[in-house]
Amino acid sequence: MRVGTDGWLRGVARIPSPNHDARPARTPITLLVIHNISLPPDEFGGSAIRELFTNTLDCAAHPYYERLKGVKVSSHFLIRRDGGVVQFVSCHRRAWHAGVSEWRGRTRCNDFAIGIELEGSDFVPFESVQYAALAKLTRVLKHAFPLRDIAGHADIAPGRKTDPGPFFDWDRYLSRVR
Repeated sequence: MRVGTDGWLRGVARIPSPNHDARPARTPITLLVIHNISLPPDEFGGSAIRELFTNTLDCAAHPYYERLKGVKVSSHFLIRRDGGVVQFVSCHRRAWHAGVSEWRGRTRCNDFAIGIELEGSDFVPFESVQYAALAKLTRVLKHAFPLRDIAGHADIAPGRKTDPGPFFDWDRYLSRVR
């Protein structure tokens, strides 16, 4: 697995999302943001996350989806429960994952961050294969970009977001990255 000059990783599934735009010129990528996502909430598998990130989610398919009508979001990467990695946005582009956010006095974290979604929720532990895939992906990204910090969505949007949640084992993850 390596990052190509186009910002796409070789060796992972690629499903392009239309939900991205240009990063500000000469803005180094210094932050990695860890999220969790499940659609419907607390249910895993299926195609709903892909559909959300590609604007093809049938909002009538589940009562929860009605609140997602018109929402345009994305992340650079998704790590499925089985450890499979999917890339939705080139690392050179600004994915729409952080929303209103701030890290170390800088706002608009999407400008200088790469977002990684873990298929999961605040209420269940993550799978061992997800930690392995996340650690490997992190090492690849750290080699390709001047990443200085790793934070959870809750860290950059406190009071608004809770992910990756209380079941995310930061020590387990970070020990595999070192």
